Formats: sequence, C-alpha cells, structure tokens
Amino acid sequence: MIDKFTEEQIKRYSRHIIMEEVGGEGQQKLLNSKVLCIGAGGLGSPIIQYLAAAGVGTIGIVDDDVVDLSNLHRQVIHGNNLGISKVESSKEFVNKLNPDVDVITYNKRLNPNNICDIIKEYDIIVDGSDNFSTRYLVNDACVLANKPLSHGSILRFEGQVTTFVPHEGPCYRCIFEYAPPSDMVPSCQEAGVIGVLPGIIGVIQGTEVIKYLLGIGNLLIERMIYYSALDMSFDEIKIRKNPSCPVCSQNPEIISIKHENYIENQQCYIG
Repeated sequence: MIDKFTEEQIKRYSRHIIMEEVGGEGQQKLLNSKVLCIGAGGLGSPIIQYLAAAGVGTIGIVDDDVVDLSNLHRQVIHGNNLGISKVESSKEFVNKLNPDVDVITYNKRLNPNNICDIIKEYDIIVDGSDNFSTRYLVNDACVLANKPLSHGSILRFEGQVTTFVPHEGPCYRCIFEYAPPSDMVPSCQEAGVIGVLPGIIGVIQGTEVIKYLLGIGNLLIERMIYYSALDMSFDEIKIRKNPSCPVCSQNPEIISIKHENYIENQQCYIG
C-alpha cells in the first residue's frame, strides 16, 4: 500500500497530481490498483503501455503466445523480441518504462478451470483478446465474480469499445447472446487489421480503466463506440440490458463457469 510519494514519483506523476480530477489522492489510488489485461497483442500493447505509464501499481497479463514477426506492425511494446513469450516481453517493457509497476504474468490460456482464480484479485479486467470463446468466457466470469470489464475488439479498419459494470448496465451477452459460427466472422489473421487501429481502441480502453479506478467522468456504460478508420468516424450506440440474458438476468441459465455447457475446446456457452 503506497500512501506517500517519493520525490521521483512526484516528478513522474506531476501532470496527474496537478489535475483537480486526479491529484495526489487519485495517483495513490492508481498506484494501489490492480488491473488484469487479457491478451498482450494488438489491443494489449497500448493498454499495458499506458496503464503502466500512468502508474497503475499492479498489472496482470494473460497470454500464451510468443512474439512473431507478423505481430510487430501493431504490437508495439514487443520491439524485436521474436520467439519470446508475450507476457515476458511485456514485463520487460513495463520494467523499463516504470519501476513502480509490479507485473504478474500468466503464460497460459484462460479456460473455465483457471479464470476464476486469476481474476479474483483484480479491481477491473481489460479484455484485449482476439477470439469469441475468450470474450464470452471472460464476460461470464466477470459477471459471476462481480468484476467490471473493459471490452474492445478490432478487425480491418473498424473497432468497438464499451465498458461493462455488473448491476449497472448490460454485459457482453446482453448484446451478443451467443457466439456466431466459427466460419461466419473472420479473424484478424484471416481478414487483416490496419496497424494503428488497436492503438486507438486500446487507448480508449485504458482511459476507461483509469476513469473507473479514479471514480471520475462518465464510463461507457450502456454505450458502445464504433470507430471507422477509413471514414475517420466515431458512432455511439445505446446498448441495453437484456432481461432474458443467460448470465446477468434475474433468472440466469449460466450460474457457474463450470456449467456443463461450457465445452473444453470452445470455452464458451452453447445455448
């Protein structure tokens, strides 16, 4: 628990401390906060970078992949760490950027058997994953554990971002009740993604996390932003809680991550 700044910290965070909305008390909140980032790829890179720079004291990173040459046009924190696990590469980056930040690495893939133990110690979860099965698994675990969740996704020139806070608005399943067939929506690997796009969406996610931790501003609760890089446009749509949602309604179908309909390979609930 940090309750007093060093001279170096006063200088490092001076632009935060002089802001009325943050101040010294707010910076202490950030330094004492714990954020879990799901994924250390395109979205994870800006999220991890800016949360670390802001002085979020503990950042957990979950990813089971290694750095590949095809990653580097968008996954900017990895430098040229080819063949190194993304979690260790991310930790190396953060350690150089800000020694105040403790990085906890999980070099593994999330599944119904480990997610509850991993997320329980964190104040907010940030989903930077690139597949539907993980998104649904993370959403459901966060609802059941009463954890706020920042959601972002990207493809080609478009991205979307919103914030889910249990009991204050909808969850991911309220909008997209079940995962689409695997051949209906292409992945970034199949359809491509412009390199700058995850930076924009990831920074918005990081902003939402900082606002949540500080208790300031208006979060993207019941709102989703769609961004088009080709049109350079931001569109906001209203999203509402589904009274029949399988996980966050008053009579949910999903009452445990170890529900029988969570299947091992897909890791998502099949309705």
